[in-house]
Parts: sequence; structure tokens; C-alpha cells
Amino acid sequence: MQIFIFDTPEAASRAAGEYVNAEIRKNPKLVLGLATGSTPLGLYKEMAEACKAGLDYSQVRSFNLDEYYGLQPDHPQSYRRFMNENLFDHLNIDKANTRVPDGTAADPAAFCAEYEAAMKAAGGVDIQVLGIGSDGHIGFNEPGSSLVSRTRVVALTPQTISDNARFFEKADDVPRKAISMGVGTIMEAKTCLMLCFGANKATAVQGMIEGGITQFNPASILQMHPDTRVYLDEAAASKLTLKDYYKWAGSCGL
Repeated sequence: MQIFIFDTPEAASRAAGEYVNAEIRKNPKLVLGLATGSTPLGLYKEMAEACKAGLDYSQVRSFNLDEYYGLQPDHPQSYRRFMNENLFDHLNIDKANTRVPDGTAADPAAFCAEYEAAMKAAGGVDIQVLGIGSDGHIGFNEPGSSLVSRTRVVALTPQTISDNARFFEKADDVPRKAISMGVGTIMEAKTCLMLCFGANKATAVQGMIEGGITQFNPASILQMHPDTRVYLDEAAASKLTLKDYYKWAGSCGL
């Protein structure tokens, strides 16, 4: 893991955006794995601004981590709508090349197998954008998920439902299931780019980086990934035992 610690979420997002945009300049046909939620919004703003300034996204392809099961794509809280409004509408990307799991699939098991096959056919994900839940989940891989799991339908924990209730009129409106890339699927990305902000993520971040590898903090498996980049603000990094060392290593260009 490479750990980057910044004073603010904005500074961390700028650095992550510089990295992603530089990789697209190197490979205009990059395959991105994308995430939803408030955490990656700063990164997506950086991507949109680079595109407005002339960076070509027309050949980029993308696969989203997850989608609520049971929501139509035009539902105000669907992840397809989130991605359109917060990123795709601001890029010159071909939306036919953007994939978000189908939360209305009549045969979800068949859809999940097809989604995995489509990622492989695209040559695999080059950069997988990730956030971390307060309980250590990545995608919708809740604590207890197999660390070799594949794209599938998952049941959301009460904690995740509670965390996401702020986006709905009431907690009862939050879907109880989702389609999510599996932990094993995520680990096949060539690079994993993790963004973590806020004191409420500090315990999960400490476990992810410095704890043992366990299905009870699914993000901890990223310790085994050959190229994981973690972008933190000071609050999210506050419980790291080796925080000063990570800052020193970063100052050395490592």
C-alpha cells in the first residue's frame, strides 16, 4: 500500500484526480471501476474539470461497483442516476461504455455472471475507485463477506442501511439488498485507489492498513493487493499508529 495523507479531503481529491487523469493521458482507453457516495465527488469534479480543459474521455470505459437491487435506473437514489448527474454528464464519455449493475435484473445471478464476463472482455479494470464504510466494507461487501467473493446479490447490514438513510426520506425506504462486485472481483483490478475522509472512518482505516486481514474488515484484504493507493485526510488518518512514518515516506516520494 501507498498511503497519502493530506490536510483536507479537497487536497486528497485533487491528488487522486491528478493521478487518474495522468493515467488516462497515458492510456486513453483506460477501464475505470467507479464508486458512488459523497467520498469520490471531489475526485469526479477533478476529472470533469480536466475533461473541460481538453482531456479526452471518449474512449474510456467504466464499470460501477454496485447498485441497489429493486431501484429503477431513473430513481432519485439509484447509482446509475448518481453517476450520470455527478460524472458522466460532465465528460465526453460514451454512456454506452459505462456500466452500472442492473438493479432490476429479472435473473440477478445470470446478470452478475454477465457483468463479470464483460469486465474480463474489456481487459479487466485498470483503476478501481473505492471508498470504505465505517464498518470496513468495500462496495457492498459487508463484514463477513468472503474475501474471494464475486459479483452477486448481497443483503445490506442495519449499519449500512442506517448510514445510507440520509439519502432517502426515511430508513424504511432504503433497499435491503444490492448487487455488488465481490471482494475477489475488486482485487483483480490492476490498481485500487481508495479515498477515505472523516473521523468516522478512522477506526476502519486503521484496521484496513494496520490490522490483520479479516473478512470482518473486508477492506483489509487490500494489504495483499500489489498496487493500492490510499488517499486520506487528517481525520481519517488520526488513529494510524505509523501515521508519521507514512507522511515521511510520502515526502520521500514513496
